[in-house]
Amino acid sequence: MTGADVTPFAPENALDPARFELLTFDCYGTLIDWEAGIIAAVRQISAVHGSSPNAADILAAFGEAEHVVQAERYRTYRDVLALTLGRMGPRLGFVPTSAERNAFAASVGDWPTFPDTVDALRRLGARYRLGIVSNVDDDLFARSRKALRTDFDWVVTAQQVKGYKPATAHFDEMATRSGVPRDRTLHVAQSLFHDIAPASSLGYATLHVNRPTRGSGGGATPHSGARPDAVVTDMAGAARLLGVGP
Repeated sequence: MTGADVTPFAPENALDPARFELLTFDCYGTLIDWEAGIIAAVRQISAVHGSSPNAADILAAFGEAEHVVQAERYRTYRDVLALTLGRMGPRLGFVPTSAERNAFAASVGDWPTFPDTVDALRRLGARYRLGIVSNVDDDLFARSRKALRTDFDWVVTAQQVKGYKPATAHFDEMATRSGVPRDRTLHVAQSLFHDIAPASSLGYATLHVNRPTRGSGGGATPHSGARPDAVVTDMAGAARLLGVGP
């Protein structure tokens, strides 16, 4: 995200760590480096077709296509990604085969964690309950969960609620399962469009993990003017802000 898209972090908009009982997280883009995963998977496929798109173009094409496919109707995230690559390919100079679209979808489980993620989750989990609200299938998240090495108290996926953020069903389901009031829950996420906007509309406090992008603007996500309650640049910063970081 660009600096103009968010409220700059300052002491006066810091969040009171004692206020919260539950932290909910988006996964991909926040805990998992989806930009690295998307770029690597697309480049592997495009190279077969003699195309070599740059990182910014890959992310822009993904950001324009994914949310459109998600908004059409509920499909599994595997199907969303397969269709997303089909839309991206011609813009990037190639037409993917069915097998390549499926391989791109399956690559989610190989997307790497950010270097700061596991330690930050361990520190935060010692003080707070932890939940995941993610636009993903159960089996794909199961692979990512192994890399996160964290015992989340609750996990809500798109497959479970049959829909995708920025729709609010993930948050409603999390509230029902956890029983934790909204004013005791902090939502932590990278995407202003998919997460900060809907969570804020429901009255949740929000923390934007404004990680640097390899692209421009919102990177792999559409632009949003949503305003979080506070901003950090990574999960290590989130742990420090909430009083458990070094």
